[in-house]
Amino acid sequence: MISVHNLSKRYGGRTVLADVSTHFPARQVTSLIGPNGAGKTTLLMMLARLLSPDQGEILLAEQPVHDIRLADYARQVATLRQSPDINLRLTVEELVGFGRFPYSRGTLTEADRHAVADAIEFLSLTPLRQAYIDELSGGQRQMAFLAMTIAQQTDCLLLDEPLNNLDMKHAVQIMRALRRLCDEQGRTVILVIHDINFAANYSDRIVALKQGRLHFSGPVADTVTEARLQDLYDLDFDIVRSERGRLCNYFNPQGDWS
Repeated sequence: MISVHNLSKRYGGRTVLADVSTHFPARQVTSLIGPNGAGKTTLLMMLARLLSPDQGEILLAEQPVHDIRLADYARQVATLRQSPDINLRLTVEELVGFGRFPYSRGTLTEADRHAVADAIEFLSLTPLRQAYIDELSGGQRQMAFLAMTIAQQTDCLLLDEPLNNLDMKHAVQIMRALRRLCDEQGRTVILVIHDINFAANYSDRIVALKQGRLHFSGPVADTVTEARLQDLYDLDFDIVRSERGRLCNYFNPQGDWS
């Protein structure tokens, strides 16, 4: 669905992304992984058209994104930035309604209200729809922002560290929701994520960056290996595989998990 060719980005004399080429297939969950400072968020923000590359090209369905009007792009690609900050006192329902702005420009139609209700129901937020955002827990607030992004009803969602500062339960809820978006609605999900175990167990594809360059990419089965993760993170890994998924152990890689 989205492909990038020879993307580079510099800030002053510092190169943060260098000659990156890869693709993000439609109707799949792709996780961007790698150490801090690898260029993951920079790449995601360029896909979102919130940053402009210094070099290279981004294609959406084989069309250069710079040829697509921003208003049209917003109907195809939705972005949830890390720790979104809204200072208005809003209910969950009002916040989710902001996801309809590319269509309604602020005046909700009946179709917009249905999209808002569907997004709230999809994430099981109906009991909280009239609750104020500033009165929610961090996990509930993150779910509300995700509902806003879902309500935009785009084919592609870009998420920058959606699990940041969440407890295990809310992190699992969000990753399950993203998996369902892909499997049940045919959406394309691209996210920056630091938890390698969530990436390994909920993604179809991995794109790994290191020091601003593409380190490797491909299906989870080909990329989530001891050798590749050790080389990417400069840590020892043991990967335990079972019917329930993969456990990537970097805390105690020589330990006994039996």
